[in-house]
Amino acid sequence: MSGLLSLPAFFDRDVTIVARALLGATFTVRGVGGIIVETEAYRGDDPASHSFRGPTPRNGSMFKGPGHLYIYRSYGIHLCVNFVCAPGAAILLRALQPTDGIDEMRRRRGVDELRSLCSGPGKICAALGIAGTDDGRPLAAPDYTLALPDHPPEIVAGPRIGISRATDLPWRFGIAGSAFLSRRFPEAPQAGDRMSRPVP
Repeated sequence: MSGLLSLPAFFDRDVTIVARALLGATFTVRGVGGIIVETEAYRGDDPASHSFRGPTPRNGSMFKGPGHLYIYRSYGIHLCVNFVCAPGAAILLRALQPTDGIDEMRRRRGVDELRSLCSGPGKICAALGIAGTDDGRPLAAPDYTLALPDHPPEIVAGPRIGISRATDLPWRFGIAGSAFLSRRFPEAPQAGDRMSRPVP
């Protein structure tokens, strides 16, 4: 883990704050990774969160404390990687801009287009070689690095994707104008519209 961060202190905050703070950070797994351009936040009391009904064998890593990885399989097919904050709260990584180990990403994913390598949660795990054995491991382990950007990017926010509960919460965050998002954010809203807006 990069010495630039104190992991417990950084992650032991409200999950929506950390989800924004991670944008522009560089995350690598065993030397392969890139810049985080899109995240989603899930609180422990959030009906859309895997932890909403308490600890289970599947979601146990969400209760290991700030700065751990929570890996789950979506629809029985794709692995997805999350960073744990407070107990039961986690941040889903939705998209990266590839910067390190791009040739290895292309080999693992079987695609050449740079923008397609990590433009979705399942794509990230495949490209970075994240496996089920990474579940529950601390981000401080030598296999991982996380470094914050020198200058925070401009951020946009909107509703989360692929959920059926708490769909109105604008807890999906992205770097404004990034070409590497999993899905573009809605256009700038009119007054009173909560769909998507710049975040200070």
